[in-house]
Amino acid sequence: MAKFLYLYSGGAPPADEEAGKKVMEAWMAYFGRMGPKIVDGGAPLGARHSVAGAPASGASGYSIIQADSLGEAVRLTEGHPHLMSGGAIEVLETVPIPM
Repeated sequence: MAKFLYLYSGGAPPADEEAGKKVMEAWMAYFGRMGPKIVDGGAPLGARHSVAGAPASGASGYSIIQADSLGEAVRLTEGHPHLMSGGAIEVLETVPIPM
């Protein structure tokens, strides 16, 4: 099984505390459906600085999952709470480096 990075961008923040609770419930339900496919639930991304002219990504958070293929990793975004808030997800396969 390969690992994939879900790189989140955009999305609207919850309007208030009650909406925030509902958003967290949606994320926890999604993670529950994913089960062991979640390697690292991830976190929001904060302050950033671009070095040596690299473009800033605009990413707002990440998660790491396991899937059999890129196609499966993309299919697993169906019903993802970040998409429900108007955000986007870039799915990237991580490539292991033998050490």
